[in-house]
Amino acid sequence: METALTISRGRPLPLGVHGFDGGMNFAVFSRHATRMWLLLFDDPAVLEPTWCFELDPVTHRTGDIWHVYVHGARPGLTYVFQADGPFAPHEGHRFNPQRALLDPYATALTGVEHWDFAMLCDRWLEEHPGEPIPKAQYRVKGLVPSEREFDWNGDRHPKIPWSETVIYETHVRGLTIHPSSCAHYPGTYLGVIEKIPYFKELGITTLELMPVHQFNPHELDRKNPLTGEPLVNYWGYSTVAFFAPHAQYSTGRSIDAQITEFKAMVKALHEAGIEVILDVVFNHTAEGNEHGPTLNFKGLDNSIYYLLDEHDKSRYLNYSGCGNTFNCNHPVVRSYILECLRYWVTEMHVDGFRFDLASILGRDRSGKLVPNPPLLESIAEDPILGSVKLIAEAWDAGGAYQVGFFPGERWSEWNGQYRDDVRRYWRGDDGMIGPFATRLCGSADLYQHSGKTPLNSINFVTSHDGFTLNDLVSYEHKHNEANGEDNRDGTNENYTCNYGVEGPSDDPEIEAVRLRQIKNFLATLFLSRGVPMLLGGDEFRRTQRGNNNAYCQDNEISWYDWRLMKRNRQLVRFVSRLIRFRRAHPVLRKGDFYQSEEIEWFGLHGSPPDWRTGRALGAAIHPLDPEEPQLCLLFNAAPEAVSFHLPPPPPGQCWHVAVDTAAAPPEDIAAVGKEKKLRRQDQLTLIGRSLYVLVARAKAGRARRRK
Repeated sequence: METALTISRGRPLPLGVHGFDGGMNFAVFSRHATRMWLLLFDDPAVLEPTWCFELDPVTHRTGDIWHVYVHGARPGLTYVFQADGPFAPHEGHRFNPQRALLDPYATALTGVEHWDFAMLCDRWLEEHPGEPIPKAQYRVKGLVPSEREFDWNGDRHPKIPWSETVIYETHVRGLTIHPSSCAHYPGTYLGVIEKIPYFKELGITTLELMPVHQFNPHELDRKNPLTGEPLVNYWGYSTVAFFAPHAQYSTGRSIDAQITEFKAMVKALHEAGIEVILDVVFNHTAEGNEHGPTLNFKGLDNSIYYLLDEHDKSRYLNYSGCGNTFNCNHPVVRSYILECLRYWVTEMHVDGFRFDLASILGRDRSGKLVPNPPLLESIAEDPILGSVKLIAEAWDAGGAYQVGFFPGERWSEWNGQYRDDVRRYWRGDDGMIGPFATRLCGSADLYQHSGKTPLNSINFVTSHDGFTLNDLVSYEHKHNEANGEDNRDGTNENYTCNYGVEGPSDDPEIEAVRLRQIKNFLATLFLSRGVPMLLGGDEFRRTQRGNNNAYCQDNEISWYDWRLMKRNRQLVRFVSRLIRFRRAHPVLRKGDFYQSEEIEWFGLHGSPPDWRTGRALGAAIHPLDPEEPQLCLLFNAAPEAVSFHLPPPPPGQCWHVAVDTAAAPPEDIAAVGKEKKLRRQDQLTLIGRSLYVLVARAKAGRARRRK
């Protein structure tokens, strides 16, 4: 027998659902709605609302906020809204009182396993004139949250300084879903916990998780032309509910498992000293353009939440490349984004955010880039967000490219120029030693003019978006046929080389140069000033079989095959020791650009490098701290061997070999303090496409002289 629920006026703030005095308060924004309903469901599995309350605009509206207090409502109920108002697409309004609308502030969604976007599009109404929308639209609902407190047990943010940060970009599902992961909870937040010992052994400090906000994996309507299997939204860059953790990454053992298990993951990572950064997608939503579904924002106030064509407001401005653009600098939307970020920091304890296509956050309500974007400044200066890490993907699909110019000193940036220049140098392109040296030193050409430092540069060679490191040296062309877009998707210019064969090879010479190049890229990354970001799985040669845009591949193309970790354990050791070498030599990770007395560039004969046509480069690094040892870095991107005349080590010291990417394991990298003395101190030959790192140590039997 259902419980009798009654309603009263309620409160306009805070937005969303909040419990007090034995009931629940519901509040939602809509400026242009004329009527509003709250539908409550006693059982999340049913498709018929148990209660339907129409909100009186006199009693239940304060300004643009509709609100109602439901006496006797309890956690575990599920709910949606319905809103009426003008349906005038050319004026920007798309109200339909039949549509079930999700609360933008919902902290968890239920029923997402079999989400059908098709019936939520206007096309369905056109194809079924006069018919009611099927009750299946009520399958996905917001969850009235539990009032029980999560036991954080004194959890604290690790607050790792940027100078000590090593980021590992990964995907919650892909990390452990493959059977080789041997995870008890594969593909989940709890599965991430199971890999903490591996993360600790590797040495990374920070996990950057690809989107974990609720999205619909089944939103695509295409099939893999090679297998006939349905394609899915695997990456998750198509958010529906920004406050809600993705339910499919939980075990589902309770109705709100996605919340409690996400928190458990963060707590366990923090206990291990590892930070959590979320990849957030505020540039667009899953509602797409005029042909996309109506899920929440469109049906609550389309003209407020989206950038619309001023000449025809039925059409959406598309700076995201995904159909619509969130109206980030409208005051209402700006407040929504800030509240969302604060929620993830205060309630979910995350340590920072990477903003996808962040240049969109700097566009005004007409779509123009503005010099001092209100949202970006608000995020950077917010008292709650003031200490978290902020990372911008400093470009968008509308032509903006702001690497080195992204507004605000607090913002770090994905350095796409670093990626391209390092790739081109090691490929052997002409004229690249100058740009390569600049990237190695922290990209002063990009950041110094605006008062930023090398720590504003997130250095990476590969990321989720593009080839894996193994594929970077194994393919010269993308192979995205399985995506069902005739290989048109994904970038065409990848600065890759296959070294003789397209794809896998059993030729030992090809395999040797590929492995050497992988080590060259990895060593360069961890020798560079700035903040290194490692694409998860690159340390054991994860492959996507040449697919450089695997957004729709929820299969072995994308999943981490942990058998590769065992097969390439020597490469994992190489990366782990690189991270420890970086940690042991603060000169490599300082927050300043190199001073002239700190670094000395030289060519093969000890003279200045051939900056125009050379492919070999040497750098003698003289730390300003006399307690730090001097370093000598030698790079040879040419296919043929070269010989360097070495600079002399400090008096009483000798050069010792820390890294030699051409050597077989374990001689390719030494443990810190265990480096072997270089046989000849004045000259060193590097084979083609190889790298050396030398460290100055005291001669045997002599203590190192202090300066």
